[in-house]
Amino acid sequence: MTATATATMSDQQVLDAAQKVIASMGTDVSAGVEPAVTLPAPVGPLTTVGPGTYLVGEDMKAGTYKTAGPSSSSIPNCYWSRNTNDSGEFNAIIANGTPDGQSRVTVKKGEVFTTSGCTAWEATN
Repeated sequence: MTATATATMSDQQVLDAAQKVIASMGTDVSAGVEPAVTLPAPVGPLTTVGPGTYLVGEDMKAGTYKTAGPSSSSIPNCYWSRNTNDSGEFNAIIANGTPDGQSRVTVKKGEVFTTSGCTAWEATN
């Protein structure tokens, strides 16, 4: 025969224990503040990009992307460029375009991709 012991705690003892656990997490329970929940940041480079400038391989994944063309608010001003750097200088442009419909572009690691006025660019591979 095995003997089993059961521990009992009063409601106040349970509350005190819970407050100690929460306090050890750095939360002020006396103020009634609940711990904040922090969602993890996206992992890895993006595979869908909107207007902006992106370092390929770091901000966005290298590969082929497609867009449906100009966004409805910018017709016909869809622009994209592949660049050697983000200087904004003309001689940094590798290739660029102003598509008026569906378009594809392949970007390589280390390049800087810039786009504006286009619907989202989505990786195809």
